[in-house]
Amino acid sequence: MTRIQHPLELLAPAKNADFGIEAIKHGADAVYIGGPAFGARYGAGNDVGEIRRLCDFAHRFRAKVFVALNTILHDSELEASRQLAWELYDAGADALIIQDMGLLELDLPPIQLHASTQTDIRNPAKAKFLEDAGFSQIVLAREMSIAEIGQVAAATTLSLEYFVHGALCVAYSGQCYISHAHTGRSANRGECSQACRLPYTLVDDKGKTITENQHLLSMKDNNQSDNLRALIDAGVSSFKIEGRLKDLSYVKNITAHYRTLLDEIIAADPRYVRASSGRSTFTFTPQPEKTFNRGYTDYFANDRQDDIGAFDSPAFVGEPIGEVAEIGDGWLTVNTAETFHNGDGVCFHDAHGDVQGMRINRVEGKKLFPMEIPAELSEGTTLFRNRDQEFERALEKDSAERRVNLKAVFAEQADAFVLTLSDEDQVSVAVALPRDERIGRELAQNPEAALGKLKENLGKFGNTMFVAEAVDLQLTQPWFLPVGAINALRREAAEQLEAARLASHPRPPRAAPATDPAPYPQDELTYLGNVFNTKARAFYEKHGVRLIEEAYEAGHEKGMVSLMITRHCLRYSFNLCPKEVKHLKLDPMTLINGNEKLILKFDCKACEMHVVGKMKKGVTLNLGSIRPTAACG
Repeated sequence: MTRIQHPLELLAPAKNADFGIEAIKHGADAVYIGGPAFGARYGAGNDVGEIRRLCDFAHRFRAKVFVALNTILHDSELEASRQLAWELYDAGADALIIQDMGLLELDLPPIQLHASTQTDIRNPAKAKFLEDAGFSQIVLAREMSIAEIGQVAAATTLSLEYFVHGALCVAYSGQCYISHAHTGRSANRGECSQACRLPYTLVDDKGKTITENQHLLSMKDNNQSDNLRALIDAGVSSFKIEGRLKDLSYVKNITAHYRTLLDEIIAADPRYVRASSGRSTFTFTPQPEKTFNRGYTDYFANDRQDDIGAFDSPAFVGEPIGEVAEIGDGWLTVNTAETFHNGDGVCFHDAHGDVQGMRINRVEGKKLFPMEIPAELSEGTTLFRNRDQEFERALEKDSAERRVNLKAVFAEQADAFVLTLSDEDQVSVAVALPRDERIGRELAQNPEAALGKLKENLGKFGNTMFVAEAVDLQLTQPWFLPVGAINALRREAAEQLEAARLASHPRPPRAAPATDPAPYPQDELTYLGNVFNTKARAFYEKHGVRLIEEAYEAGHEKGMVSLMITRHCLRYSFNLCPKEVKHLKLDPMTLINGNEKLILKFDCKACEMHVVGKMKKGVTLNLGSIRPTAACG
């Protein structure tokens, strides 16, 4: 009986085609990238030609390219988005990541659709509806626990995608309107102004200050390294790394880290296989702690827990490296077992809790000579390293290569010698070397050495994407064969195999929606439904929604509304949760940043916090600001 093997997909971010290529070299099974418009990451767009270049590289490894088309769309943008979908399909894209259901009412190409995390998927009913609507893969809400993921997996056959690493939006994705309310820059349109990373003062309903000048809506970074096995058991098949605006060293380091962890799981469990071909090798040891992060948390994967917030600072503090022992004129010494390098970056928290940084010009053992020593630095202060110069330099170089295994058979025929290359995906090519007066007419003078050299030359795939797992010689005699002819034959066969792999890359079409429109899980949609165009309205009406309000971006919600809905709870963070401490009242709290005030209301039944405010006067949506970008997913 043949056991079904389930592919596990490592999905990495691509700021551009070059970043995507490096992600694939470092082990990604798929990458997600923004096209020239309508993606939810402002400033991370790419023209269609770049998408094509990335697809051509990725498909040689059976890796996939997903393009984010996941902003909400105005009626005036629908036709342009439809045309772009076709251009991306023609360029080779394997799937579109979308938020706006209006797209499903358009003439789209036969391409798979993935539901963006912006569609706010956190229950089985929503997931099952999206399957019935014709989606192939859905990006689950970051806030979902492993147990909740299991419930979704039991209700659908869709591929489940889950963020395993990177920055965390404090709000449910698609349910945050603070940026638009305050600045006109809509998060649902790819222009979030990141109000969540600002410092706030928290006061209770009596005006008493609970804490001040802390980044109370800023979360630590996501890290599910210890939960991969449990996530797989729960039903996750695509493991997504956040970071289409991160630098290249982040993409390399974090992709290599999760590639290593997933490969260990796959090697130990025959039920699972990689979702793409080849094997990556690295010139460095992946170390997530050395790459930008705000501290790590696994968020709600194992249910609600303390210490998920990066309240002190949204900056990268880095690894603790020791305490300042002595400060001199332009130098300091550190009590540490760490080794420093010229160019390292170190930092510390000053008396106000702010992060102060120093760049090290010169190192003499434990004696550091910074460019400048901040006046706030004192002996006994704990130092952190937020830039390891040696590690960064290793990542600036070519730091990985990826090869596909093949078997070579060199067989003798009456009028030719034929080299057949067959790779790990059963793609095969055969190239003939005709016999003439020079080739295959004389026996080698030293048969053993000649056969050994022939085998060696046939197995030299050098800078190609292949590595020879085995070379089989099927000859009647140890013929003398010119090295130049053999090398040319091998090169031609490798080129043909690479072309055959590219030509045979599978691109499954869009999943067929249910014959009869499935009812949407709700029969009413408020502004939280993000309906911004007539096609989206028609979609939901077709699926049984009776009352549909317009998206917040339409500008009709003038009063106080929930500008952010989050599972993060400041009552819980400050030990004021009525579920934990009896007799506490649920009076509202207030967040203050300068002249900005936001009211906090608490839905304890749903275990959610609502950040309430209203749109500033004069704020309007600039439709011209949307760019060809890509999404958080």
